[in-house]
Order: sequence, then C-alpha cells, then structure tokens
Amino acid sequence: MNISQKAVKIGIVAIGALLLLFFLFQFLTKPTPHSPPPPKGIVSEKPTGGNFTLTSINGQQSLSNFKDKLVLLYFGYTYCPDICPTDLGNLAMAYRGLNDQEKEQVQILFVTVDPERDTVNRMAEYTGYFDADMVGLTGTNAEIATVAKQYGVVYMKANNPLNSHSSAENYTVDHSAFTYIIDATGQLQTQLPHAMPPQQIQNTIQTYLTQDKAS
Repeated sequence: MNISQKAVKIGIVAIGALLLLFFLFQFLTKPTPHSPPPPKGIVSEKPTGGNFTLTSINGQQSLSNFKDKLVLLYFGYTYCPDICPTDLGNLAMAYRGLNDQEKEQVQILFVTVDPERDTVNRMAEYTGYFDADMVGLTGTNAEIATVAKQYGVVYMKANNPLNSHSSAENYTVDHSAFTYIIDATGQLQTQLPHAMPPQQIQNTIQTYLTQDKAS
C-alpha cells in the first residue's frame, strides 16, 4: 500500500470517528420524552425601578412611604436555604453598624418571590430574626411579577434536589440576588452583588447618606 492509499484510509477513519461523535452528542443531549419543561422566569431589560405597593404585616406599604430615606431593597424568600440568609444577614450587620442618626435615614425592604408560601405573618416573623427594622413585603403573583420586572429581578420555581417526596410545596425558587439602592427621592441608583461584606455595605450606605446631605 503506497503513502497516498494510507492517507486516504486514515482520512476515512477520521471522518467516521467524527460522525460517530456527532451522533453520540446529538443522542446524549436530546431531551427525553419525560423531561420536565424548563421553568419560566421573569427577565427584564435595564431596570427602571420606581414606586410600587405591596403588603406587610401592617397593611399596604408603598416605596413612596419611605421617601427621604435610603432604601435597600432585596428580593428572595423565607424558605431560601443559604443565599437569602447570607445577604439579609450582611445587610442587617451593616445596618447595626450605623449610628442612631444614620439608622433613622435607612430602610431595608425584603420582597418575597414566593408569595404562595410567604404570608405576611411569616414575612414579619422571618424579618424579625435579623434585628434590623426590616420590613417584609408580599402580594399576589401578579403584583410580585410587576415589581420584579421594574427592578430586573429574575426568578423561577425549581424542583428541590434535597427532597424527593412529591408535594405541591416541594420546590425552591432560583432568583437573582442583588440588593438595590434607592435614594431618598425614590430613584434607583445602583445594585450591590450577592455576599458583599457588611463593612462594604455600610461604607456604601454612608457614602449615599453623605451625598444626600450635600445635595
């Protein structure tokens, strides 16, 4: 067999191997008939922010009720295993590090993305654990979806991988984990990333409070 024939044979073998890999990839990545449909989320373009009205243990509350305060707005849910406790805990520690005069100018709002389970009573009990004068807000699915869209929040129900029992309440909620900074005029200024250390949050709060005084 001459060199050209060997080259042709090698080429044919290589092409065959590539085709085999291609069909294997198609087979392995093709969804099975029993695969659940992907959960639906809410996705927004650039957040616009703005006023909204939801419900707390004390009745309806609007963002405008906290005019003249720096608002730290967070979206999550009370059954959240780790992300929400981390972020809310850091916000609470930052708040407790402020002096009394600064605390009077700051309000933390916690909006649930799981209104089916997070009642006003549960929200009040949960936020009370953090000892930061935090207000828990809930509402209907439609109300939450509207506010989430305003702030570019993404969330969706997902099966709970830690619990194999079939139940209507056996789910988690995947969600974005930003803290939104809203100034004393009600304007969305910026967002803080997940797990920002308390001292950095405190520094950010004090920076905005100083800017508000100067303006």
